[in-house]
Amino acid sequence: MVEFDRFGPEKILRVYNPKVGMRGFLVVDNASLGPGKGGIRMTPTVSVGEVARLARVMTWKTALAELPFGGAKAGIVANPKTMTQQQRKEIVQAFAKALKLVSPKIYIAAPDINMGEQEMRWYVEANGSLKSATGKPANMCDKNGRNCGLPHELGSTGLGIYNAAVIAAKHAGMELENASIAVEGFGNVGYFAAKYLSEKGAKIVAVSDSRGLIYNKAGIEFEKLVDVKKKTGTVAEYKPGTVFPSSKIISLPVDVLVTAAIPDLIKEADIPEIKAKIIVQGSNIPMEKHAEDRAHEKKILVVPDIVANAGGVISSYAEFRGENAKTMMKIVEAKIKKNTELVLSNAEAQGTTPRDAALEIARSRVLKKCEWCGTN
Repeated sequence: MVEFDRFGPEKILRVYNPKVGMRGFLVVDNASLGPGKGGIRMTPTVSVGEVARLARVMTWKTALAELPFGGAKAGIVANPKTMTQQQRKEIVQAFAKALKLVSPKIYIAAPDINMGEQEMRWYVEANGSLKSATGKPANMCDKNGRNCGLPHELGSTGLGIYNAAVIAAKHAGMELENASIAVEGFGNVGYFAAKYLSEKGAKIVAVSDSRGLIYNKAGIEFEKLVDVKKKTGTVAEYKPGTVFPSSKIISLPVDVLVTAAIPDLIKEADIPEIKAKIIVQGSNIPMEKHAEDRAHEKKILVVPDIVANAGGVISSYAEFRGENAKTMMKIVEAKIKKNTELVLSNAEAQGTTPRDAALEIARSRVLKKCEWCGTN
């Protein structure tokens, strides 16, 4: 079910190619600040309602990061685990061709679940414009060898999460060095969040993936964990440590919980079980609004997704401008620190939640440019 309000969504496109079995959709939520920006996720269960919620997140995220983009998101209904690479390529390219009418004019693609730099290459090749997607491979450049891709595999989202955690720790009166950290998910986002946090002296004590959770109060060696994950396919095989179901990640005795995988991880009923003093939302929509409100009442500092995980879309902005990887990382760090500080300071001054403070800033920026939003 898609909910419409004064901000959007502006457009919902459903596309289908029976020859290759491609079925997908695009939601452009609000393009007042620029073409809609948002990734494509490929899962067998992705729905228009899910994509619409994520597109709204992108509207606020790009506005908060002060980027010349609006909010959008796309989905392809398919299970990549059951496809050959050729079938996957055909589906991605069929989707790209179906969206040529609007991409890149009002939609610019990016990676998301089960979509990486290779898929962005296929998308651009089928679309015909380098500007139609970001998160492209680093060797995909214009004819002059410039304006090359900046794949999300460089770790921009994880870097942003780390910097959001730095600012949050300051506001919580916590020393991030030696603070205990739990990271939910060990894909691209969780991997780099754990990497940067551990490199800066934080103590990773728990990491989960779809097959389980490893917990070691004394700390987990990051490089050893990476090796175990590569060899066994799961972090749960790391030793020494205690193995729990993945869902246990939210109730462990840690200082900071980083969400970096599934949506709707934390429900309102879970809040009494949470022991973390800070939650950094590295994943999109990991908590219900009521859950965030309850967390605020419990004095848990929650850095919302529209602030904390904006490193990916900021990286996209740098790529769109033709920046190199080093400059991109500097832009990510500066913007995440600035925006996290602004949101948390406003929340403290207003006595409200960080999400409410963030939404107030984002909405005001969109309304200044929106010619059709109205006043309701």
